[in-house]
Amino acid sequence: MSLQWYPGHMTKARRELAERMPSQDVVIEVLDARLPTSSSNPVITELRGDKPVVRVLTKSDLADPEATKAWIDYFNGLPNVQAFASTTDRPQVTRKRISELCRDLAKHRGKDKAVRALIAGVPNVGKSTLVNTLMNRAVAKVSDKPAVTKEQQAVTLPDGMQLTDTPGLMWPKIEDERRAFRLAFAGSIPDTAIDYYQVGLFNAGVLLERYSALVMARYKLDKRPADPTAMLNEIGRRRGLLLKGGVIDPHKAAELLVHEFRAGMLGRITLEVPPAA
Repeated sequence: MSLQWYPGHMTKARRELAERMPSQDVVIEVLDARLPTSSSNPVITELRGDKPVVRVLTKSDLADPEATKAWIDYFNGLPNVQAFASTTDRPQVTRKRISELCRDLAKHRGKDKAVRALIAGVPNVGKSTLVNTLMNRAVAKVSDKPAVTKEQQAVTLPDGMQLTDTPGLMWPKIEDERRAFRLAFAGSIPDTAIDYYQVGLFNAGVLLERYSALVMARYKLDKRPADPTAMLNEIGRRRGLLLKGGVIDPHKAAELLVHEFRAGMLGRITLEVPPAA
């Protein structure tokens, strides 16, 4: 299955990001804590070059805490990188920590000059929520649908840092199908561009491998399903998702799985682990 999504406004967004990048001291790259690798845009990495980056893992309250710690340790071991896991219930901690990390990575600015930071990430990863947290007021429109922000926005934070918020940016062709399936599962690709069954089936395999106990508890299954197809069928049976004649509808089961994962109803789950040391 080929899953691609690159709306027209993103060509403009990429050009503007390339124009703005040289003037910035630090890049704040926003990643989904449930899929840190898949939600890292290679275009942003290319344009950033060796510029310092703070990687903020959002939605960490939905992610496996042990996996999040492993990702933070991994990122902090990379050159010119600092990482932080943010949650929406501790905004003052998020503001303080990101400010400290940006200032630490931009020591060349000195104490008297404002740090210039650019915030970037794929769609629906939590950028606008983070900007509002940093500003301590609503300045960016928040939605659970991708590609709501379509224009750059420059703001000055209470601590003086100059922050440029950029539109969520995908890349023109997602070569790795597994990456596309994870992005779709998390909601970074709009539902109108995905096949729920294919997305649900792929990620059912991931859940069975790493979080089968959570799946069994959520859907009240008596035993671990043998494979992803069996898992979707069991979900459909338990939830009464039936076609005419009482046949289980695996497509509806897959759609249910997608939405319940996004809402955190399955428990705290991370879909990928850091590279081995």
